[in-house]
Amino acid sequence: MQPRPPTVPLAPNAIQKGTPLKVLMNRESIECLAQNILYVHKAFPAEAFCKHALTNLEPLELMQRAQHIAKSLREFLPGNYQQAVSILIDSFTPADTEVGTLGLAGFFYMPHSFFIADFGLDPRHNDGNDPFDISMQALRELTMRFTAEFAIRPFLIHHQVRTLEQVGKWLIDPNPHVRRLCSEGTRPKLPWGKRIQSFVANPQPTLPILEHLKNDESLYVRRSVANHLGDIAKDHPEIAFSTCERWLQANASDELKWVVRHAVRYHAKKGDARALEIRVKAKG
Repeated sequence: MQPRPPTVPLAPNAIQKGTPLKVLMNRESIECLAQNILYVHKAFPAEAFCKHALTNLEPLELMQRAQHIAKSLREFLPGNYQQAVSILIDSFTPADTEVGTLGLAGFFYMPHSFFIADFGLDPRHNDGNDPFDISMQALRELTMRFTAEFAIRPFLIHHQVRTLEQVGKWLIDPNPHVRRLCSEGTRPKLPWGKRIQSFVANPQPTLPILEHLKNDESLYVRRSVANHLGDIAKDHPEIAFSTCERWLQANASDELKWVVRHAVRYHAKKGDARALEIRVKAKG
C-alpha cells in the first residue's frame, strides 16, 4: 500500500431502506483505516492487518464488526496502549466543527471507539502505567469525528469520579460535539449503550451537567440535555419534573422551554397530569 493523507470512505447521509448498517464496515473501510495509519506510522503492517480484519467478517453485524476490527488493530499496532492510541489519534481526519455534516461517514470510526473502550482502562495494556489521561484525550478527539458516547461509558462505570471530573472540564469546550458528549455520554439509559446503573439508581451526579448545558447555544447539545432528563424521568419523575418546573420559573427562553417540553414528552403521552401541566407552562 502507498500511504496517502487520512480520509474516510464516502457514505450516504442516511442508510437506504433495507440496507443494513453493517455494510459500512467493509473491505473499503478497513483498507482506508490501514492507509490512514500507514500515513502516520510507516512501520504499520497494513496488508497483514487488512487480511486479519477481513477474516470471518462477513457474518458479523455492525457492532460485532467494529469490535472485530478493533481487535485486529490491537494485534498489529504497538503493544503499548498509549503508543497505539496515539498513532490512531494522529491518523484522524480533521475535526468536525459543525453539526450534521458527516452523515454516516462517521461510522468509519466505530472500531476506534471499541479500541479505546476495550483497551484504554486496564494498565496491563499499557505496560503497567495508568492509561486514563490518554484515553480521555482520545475520547475528545473521537467525538469530534464520530461520537464517544458509547466508549466513555466503561470509564464512567469503573472510574466515575475521575471521568466526571474530566467531563466537567469539557462543559466549556468550544466544540459542540465535545459539549454534547458531556450530556449524551452520561445518560443513564443511552439507546444502544451500556446502562450506567449507578446513574439509573441515583441521577444526582449528572444534574450539574444538565444545569450547565440547558441553555447551550447549540440545539444539538440542548436536545441531548432533554433526552438525558427524559431518561431520568422514567425512573425518578419527581427529580425530572421539579427540575423542569424550576427551569421554567426564571423567564425561561423559548429554547429552554423546548428542552422542557421534550424532556417530559414520554410521561405526557402517557397522560401524566403533572407532565401535561409542565408542557402547558412550557409553550413558547
